[in-house]
Amino acid sequence: MANIALIIAGGSGARMHQDIPKQFLTVNEKPVIVYTMQAFQKHPEIDSIAVVCISGWEQVLRAYASQFDITKLEYIVPGGKNGQDSIRNGVMELEKHFGPDDLVLVHDAIRPLVSSEIISDCIVKTKQYGCAIATIPCAEAMMETEDGIISCGSYPRDRLKRTQTPQGFVLGPFADLHRRALEAGITSSVASCTLKIEMGEQVYFSAGSEKNIKLTTVEDIDIFKALLAARRSDWLKD
Repeated sequence: MANIALIIAGGSGARMHQDIPKQFLTVNEKPVIVYTMQAFQKHPEIDSIAVVCISGWEQVLRAYASQFDITKLEYIVPGGKNGQDSIRNGVMELEKHFGPDDLVLVHDAIRPLVSSEIISDCIVKTKQYGCAIATIPCAEAMMETEDGIISCGSYPRDRLKRTQTPQGFVLGPFADLHRRALEAGITSSVASCTLKIEMGEQVYFSAGSEKNIKLTTVEDIDIFKALLAARRSDWLKD
């Protein structure tokens, strides 16, 4: 059974307000997407890497993979018009090369600090349950609002999870899910986990981390740099 990392790098990153896609921004002399690919490259249980890449950047991606010795990168797939479209493109390509019982871990290219432990737990839980969504607890108070200005209610945070990636699936059923969603007219679900829910299926959780940040704004780049530079004090308990 193969474990495939499907890295989604099809977006333009408009909210970052930069001249190049955020997954190709350089941080400490290394592109963001390289950090992400390296996390899966060095994980012993990942057999292959596929990247869904924004149009026009495919050769840049290949050059980075060569420069940084990402030998597991085997497939570069065209991005779609939105996230669901891009993931479906990747899944349909993987179906040509892998079996229906193989596992696919869908991961945002702009989550470069995914740890080996997160990847391992996603694989374990996907094998156990058929899917696994990396999540973390919701620590903040959650307020309900109709207009974004005022609130008259709250929502219990212990009933909420914050989702991250990777999100693991069995390839065959996951490809079928995408085909059925298309037939049902569901075309812009915000994530693989929400697509499962919208299609009437349940999802299972695996371990995420507060450090597994998504680089959406310039402030996130600042946090990323700080995390790269940080080293935990010896006296802190795990």
